[in-house]
Amino acid sequence: MLVCIPFLVSSCTGKQGKIAESLKTTEKPTVSYAKRFRLESYQGHSQLSVINPWQGASDIIQKWDLVPRGEKLPSLKDTSGVIRVPIRKIVCMSTTHFAMISALNETGSVAGFSGIRFLFDPNLLQLVEEEKISEVGYEDNLNKELILKINPDLVMVYGIGSESAGYIGKLKELGIKVIFNADYLENDPLGKAEWIKMIGALYSKEEMADSIFKTIESKYNQLKTYIRENADERPKVILGLPFKDTWFISPGNSYISQLISDAGGDYLWQNTVSSVSMPTGIENVFVKALNADYWLNTGSAGARSEIISIDPRLAELKCFRNGNLYNNNKRINSSGGNDYWEGGALNPNIVLNDIASILHPGLFPGRELVYYKKLN
Repeated sequence: MLVCIPFLVSSCTGKQGKIAESLKTTEKPTVSYAKRFRLESYQGHSQLSVINPWQGASDIIQKWDLVPRGEKLPSLKDTSGVIRVPIRKIVCMSTTHFAMISALNETGSVAGFSGIRFLFDPNLLQLVEEEKISEVGYEDNLNKELILKINPDLVMVYGIGSESAGYIGKLKELGIKVIFNADYLENDPLGKAEWIKMIGALYSKEEMADSIFKTIESKYNQLKTYIRENADERPKVILGLPFKDTWFISPGNSYISQLISDAGGDYLWQNTVSSVSMPTGIENVFVKALNADYWLNTGSAGARSEIISIDPRLAELKCFRNGNLYNNNKRINSSGGNDYWEGGALNPNIVLNDIASILHPGLFPGRELVYYKKLN
């Protein structure tokens, strides 16, 4: 049984009230890696807790009671905190939500999306073409009238600011249930993928979601062990691309830093800790990266010439001179939809294999990269 974290307090979203401890079951924990959500079982329903769901949030927990359709509501419930499951219609704000819904064979439930042009999955794009998925806009330009017309069971959002963001508040005022998905804040690659269990609970497909995750977990950990036992060196890695004179550095406790470590590499900023990207002067990065062996995730740059155009000094880096530059944009369509940001979140084992194949090609002879490609 999972135990609620005592220092977290309920916000105004989600369940208001407290369920008697006697109603809890004695089931084993269902969430192992993710830090931003919890699932607990009660008699007749389950409870979903989303924890600190936006950057900078502290001591915030939002609770929802997931009650099967047709069953009587538990006593002393505020219905604003109840979600009837399985949900039948949803509006999403992130491509990672799509990937997990699709894995559960529930794409038909998606009726609206924010940023259709960023979609990669051909099946989803076909639904857009057939006008089964509508563009709902973004934040201040959100088409609230259209969302009301869609009448979804749920709008799933990701938070980049406080919960009081205007568009979220307006949706709530209209009686629309809004749930935060904080998968993008998970630092553990398996923790990010484990959010499929949260999606599974919303669709009453807990067993299917758990089975999918166990397969991912097994593949990831087997690969991680293989790399650890066979890699005889740990190449130094730099990430990103400067914007003007500033380089926004991913901290050492980030998702990508963990992937690099598990892939047998040493990220140059692996010893740093931060909850956000760290703005750093390009000169400081240049000095630290002079002897980097590999350069990954080169932002918008798809060719070495584009990097030189930003700052000619970058051509002096060892990794640049050796041609060891790779970007995570191999699976990208004509409209800019990048599957690294869509399906990649649910396939950390494949992303790990890509990075390890780059850093240690001798361990994976002949393997073709899936999400990454070399810059020429």
